[in-house]
Amino acid sequence: MAQDPDEETRTELADLLEAVGRSAADAADELRSRFGTRLAFGTAGLRGELAAGPNRMNRVLVGQAAAGLAAFLLERASGGADGTTGTPSIVIGYDGRKNSRVFATDTAEIMAGAGIRAVLLPRLLPTPLVAFAVRELGVSAGVMVTASHNPPRDNGYKVYLGDADEGSQIVSPVDAQIAAQIDRVAATANVLELPRSEAYEIAPESLVEAYVAATAAIALEDPALTRARAAAGAAASGAPSLTVVYTAMHGVGWETVARVLEAAGFPAPVLVDAQIEPDPDFPTVAFPNPEEPGALDLSYAKAREVSADLIIANDPDADRLAVAIPDASSADGYRPLTGNEVGQLLGWRAAELASAEPLTTESGTDSGASPTLACSIVSSPALGMVAAEYGLGWAETLTGFKWVSRAPGLVFGYEEALGYLVNPGTVRDKDGISAAVAFLSLATALAASGQSIADRLTAFAERFGHYASAQISLRVTDLAQIDVVMARLRADPPTEIGGLPVERIDDLAEGSAALPASDVLRIVLPGARVMVRPSGTEPKLKIYLDAWSTEGSAADRREAAVDLLQRLEGGMRDRIS
Repeated sequence: MAQDPDEETRTELADLLEAVGRSAADAADELRSRFGTRLAFGTAGLRGELAAGPNRMNRVLVGQAAAGLAAFLLERASGGADGTTGTPSIVIGYDGRKNSRVFATDTAEIMAGAGIRAVLLPRLLPTPLVAFAVRELGVSAGVMVTASHNPPRDNGYKVYLGDADEGSQIVSPVDAQIAAQIDRVAATANVLELPRSEAYEIAPESLVEAYVAATAAIALEDPALTRARAAAGAAASGAPSLTVVYTAMHGVGWETVARVLEAAGFPAPVLVDAQIEPDPDFPTVAFPNPEEPGALDLSYAKAREVSADLIIANDPDADRLAVAIPDASSADGYRPLTGNEVGQLLGWRAAELASAEPLTTESGTDSGASPTLACSIVSSPALGMVAAEYGLGWAETLTGFKWVSRAPGLVFGYEEALGYLVNPGTVRDKDGISAAVAFLSLATALAASGQSIADRLTAFAERFGHYASAQISLRVTDLAQIDVVMARLRADPPTEIGGLPVERIDDLAEGSAALPASDVLRIVLPGARVMVRPSGTEPKLKIYLDAWSTEGSAADRREAAVDLLQRLEGGMRDRIS
């Protein structure tokens, strides 16, 4: 409390101490929750609830994190690691959540006070702008202050590295090295006494313009879309267009999305007005994640009103993309596509583009690496079938774009949690804006030939098979419960699930030549797969179910895969109950 520069959290803590003093109910437990441990810094950076205490997100914790990261960057530069020399530099961005700008400004001042060149983005902007800026500005690192699609009371601190890491998120062992520096600062320094300076830079608007141009180029350079526009432009009906509904989910996406869509030549979408401006309270949704039930209800209502052909949604920091299409069988009139469905379609598009172009890596120069499609190990195996069909490389990585983005020769990567990397030469992280441009390019080109996204999904099933996916999330109040379930599955592994025999179980805890060690079990069955892992960001055990069929018509394949998936889900629920 003595080193907290924030009056709100100082007062909050004083009130809590007073409540402990008078033995108020649960006050001591709350104090213990906040001070019994520190919010851990890992490969996802920091993320947690806004409140006082080292196990919460606040200005003390962020100040310590900034000073620790600064010490890491200075030490890294002095050692010349990975080709880094001279004065280190960093770009810092922030979204519209409570305290995001405060945390970002604190970071810029502390970085500048440590002798690091610090560049603060000019206003609240999407997370992909930071990943882009690390490469565009040639800086040593980047920080984005965001909690993405977490609850309103959360915030976070996401770290990227430049130089040899090319703007990807940090991975082990860098996370541990930064964490050690943060712990050292927390143990030895007073945040109020850390050197600070206001001699940081504000990034020019030309940086945003460069991102807009690079992202719009995804559509402008798409041969299929170019042909469709040319054909439609010669017809009396004019250029092909779709009626598209867009929501920013109370986040920071719309300003940048609007500029990108205009530059790419797409008509302006119909907006969900109540969700278009940044609002840290997220008043129209219980949980600002487009995957959550109810989050797209206003989008469905607007889409019905205008008879939309497509709904696209970004999460609050615009690094994820959600898509919904018309569906007469749904009560809403629309159904959301799963992350795997969007990933399959964008992966197919990427494979077509890669097979039509010289075989080069993401940097545009031939380095011997085959063009590669990549996805996380918990995403659908369907992308592997696409890669095989087109003679491309295929990589499965651990979860998170810190791993997906590092696949050699990457031309497209995704993970099932609505994250897509469609433009690795520009942004080495998931990007919901560039993904929206790629998806709109696909949908518009299809519409010009009289097809829909639903038709494309059917065509995918006919060519590659139907892949069905589902997920079980077991939320716990005690993280030890997750360890118990994982230990039980290892000690008494299933021999069958839902009546299907288990062919093998891969325990990834020891790692392999292809994958670093991770607390994941992969259960392989005939035409199906189950992945079990603890969540990296929430108190949940996550179980990912995939089933597929390549026999019969598209309808036959879908029916068989869905039936298999239902059997798997029932068997796993029985297993963990």
